[in-house]
Amino acid sequence: MSRIGRRNRWAGVAVVPVLIPLVLSPPIGIVTATSAAIVLAVALVRWPQGRVTLARATGAVVALSLVVDVAYVGPHQPPGFWLPFELLGLWLLTERVVRRVPAGRAARLGAALGTAIAVLPLRFTLRAPDVKWEASVAMCVSALLPAACAAGIGLYLRSLDRRRLRAVAHARRVQRLEVARDLHDFVAHEVTGILLEAQGAQMDDHDETSAREVLARIEAAGLRALDSMDRTVHALRGDADDPADDRCEPAPTRVYGTADLPLLVERFTGSGRVRAELDLRPELTGGVPRAVDEAVYFVVLEALTNVRRHAPDTPRVAVAIGRGADLAIEVSVVDQGGTTHRERGERTGGGTGLAALAARVEALDGTLTAGPHEGGWRVL
Repeated sequence: MSRIGRRNRWAGVAVVPVLIPLVLSPPIGIVTATSAAIVLAVALVRWPQGRVTLARATGAVVALSLVVDVAYVGPHQPPGFWLPFELLGLWLLTERVVRRVPAGRAARLGAALGTAIAVLPLRFTLRAPDVKWEASVAMCVSALLPAACAAGIGLYLRSLDRRRLRAVAHARRVQRLEVARDLHDFVAHEVTGILLEAQGAQMDDHDETSAREVLARIEAAGLRALDSMDRTVHALRGDADDPADDRCEPAPTRVYGTADLPLLVERFTGSGRVRAELDLRPELTGGVPRAVDEAVYFVVLEALTNVRRHAPDTPRVAVAIGRGADLAIEVSVVDQGGTTHRERGERTGGGTGLAALAARVEALDGTLTAGPHEGGWRVL
């Protein structure tokens, strides 16, 4: 049985004791007992039930309570006995309506509940002998005080729910951005290399040996892209409530930095016609904060990816990482242009990499600029 089914079953069990005293009550007492039982049941049941929502059920029981207030013509003892149970149900409904129902409708239902709670004691006091109007007013006010507390609790819980939803939405947004960044930084880089290798193989005449080398480079780039996608999928499934995931080792998180730049530049040179040269100060390898170290790697990666896309026949790319005048890390990637140099932004759907990198660099109190430089393009 589901949690909702169990809760509804216990709600029915809780209402049964309210009806037991009916055996000692006059027949007219069934009216007030039924009203109290229905109000308490609606307060305890989990909504919605089919097409009936909490708001509709609350409106119905408020109307029922007010009708019984007006229509009851029996002695004062039955209303006095079942009054606490009906008040308890109305107080619980006040908390649930304030917490769960949309604001505009919650205000209207809250006012209706307040009216029903305020006049409910009159069902007893107006029929009881020797009860003065001052006592009636005092009982009505006393009934409203717990209702105000219930509304306050509902507002507090509503704010907690809203805060939790915002936190979940923020976490999902951060996760989507991380996935998008990983796909762009790694998969797009490798796929771009695969496309350029394939395009070059179609245009050039290769002997069997060189063709095998091209295919081997394409295979290696494809495997690296698959590895990146596997890490992304593992990251997405890391929080899934799947027992099978608990038996698997978590996928290692790969952290890149300046120490990986020589291999990156070597792969870039080996996978195309562009010769890339790296000038990396030895003291910078592993000697900077992790966030800065990673940002340097991704700046170079994005710049080299853009060279592949927009200037695939440039003769040379110079990559330099050193210290600036203020001892800040300075990264420069400059290509020399080419005869088939294309305008940046020509590729449909691109253009997000540099913007995302600029945001990352700015978060580290740095700057990122990209633009024409001596017939080529420079990222600095």
